[in-house]
Amino acid sequence: MTRNLAAKHSGGIVVYDVNPNTLAAIQKEIPKVQVAKTVEEVAEKSRTVMTMLPASAHVEQVYRQLEKIVGPEHQLADSSTIDPLVAKDVSAMMIAKGALAVDSPVSGGVQGATAGTLSFMVGAPSKEGFESIKPVLQCMGKNIVHCGKNGAGQGAKLCNNMLLGITMIGLSEALYLGKQLGLDPVLLSGIINTSTGRSWSSEVNNPAPGALAGAPVDRAYVGGFVNRLIAKDLGLAMKAAHGVDVHPALGGVASQVYGHLASNEDWGSLDFSSVYKWMEEHNDEGFDGDDNARTVG
Repeated sequence: MTRNLAAKHSGGIVVYDVNPNTLAAIQKEIPKVQVAKTVEEVAEKSRTVMTMLPASAHVEQVYRQLEKIVGPEHQLADSSTIDPLVAKDVSAMMIAKGALAVDSPVSGGVQGATAGTLSFMVGAPSKEGFESIKPVLQCMGKNIVHCGKNGAGQGAKLCNNMLLGITMIGLSEALYLGKQLGLDPVLLSGIINTSTGRSWSSEVNNPAPGALAGAPVDRAYVGGFVNRLIAKDLGLAMKAAHGVDVHPALGGVASQVYGHLASNEDWGSLDFSSVYKWMEEHNDEGFDGDDNARTVG
C-alpha cells in the first residue's frame, strides 16, 4: 500500500511503525518517504493521517496520542479491521477536535494491496467528508465505497469477512469431499470456477495444490491472510451480530473453525486457505473450538 501511495501521491509521505526493521525496509525500497520517530510526529508533518493496526485496543491507543495533535486542518482514515463501536468512538474523538475522521477498512488481500486494486469500505460523517478523503484512498484502491456514517465501513468489512470465512470452509469441504470421491481437486476447481459454486476463494485463493499458480498453497500456505487474523475478524463479526440480536449459524461455525486453527501454534500463522490442508490431515478429529472464539475482539 505504501508503495502505491508513494507512486501516485504527489505530496510527501511520512511513515511510522513500532518495528524499526519495517521502517528501514520501507525507506530502503521507497527513498522518498520520511521516517517519523513517533505517532505524533506523523500528524505534525501531515495533513492526512492513515492508520492500519492489529486490533481495536491499538487503534484506541494511537488515536489518544493523535488527539493531542490534530485540529481542523487534519483528516484521518483508519484502515484497521476493528469493532464498529470503537470506530465510532475514535472518530468522534477526532471530530470533536475539528478534524475529519473516517473508518476505511480494506478488502482484496495481498494481491489487491500489491496491484493497487483494494476495495475501501468507508464510514464517513458526510458525503463531503468522503469525497475529501477519497483521492488519497484511490492511490491504493480501485473500489472506494461510501457505506454510511462512521462505523459503517467496519460493519461492511465484518460482513464481507464473515462470508469470506464461510466460503473458504465450504470450498475446502467440497474439494476434500471430491478428492475422497475420486475427483482430482484441480479438475474439480476448474468445474467450480465455471459453475455456480465459484467464489473469490476458488478463483483467487484456491487452497488445492496445483489449482492456481501463485496462491498461498504454492508456498506451503505461509503468510497471506493468516488464520489468526480471520479468527479475529470472525470474532468481531459475531460480537457485532450478537449486539443487534442476530445469531448467524454459519458465521458461528466459521468462527469456531478458525478459532481452533488460530489457537494452534503450527496453524495460526498460516494463510486461512490452509483449512483445506487441515481437513486432509485431521478429518476424523473435527473442530473443538469454544464459544470464546466467536466473540473475542
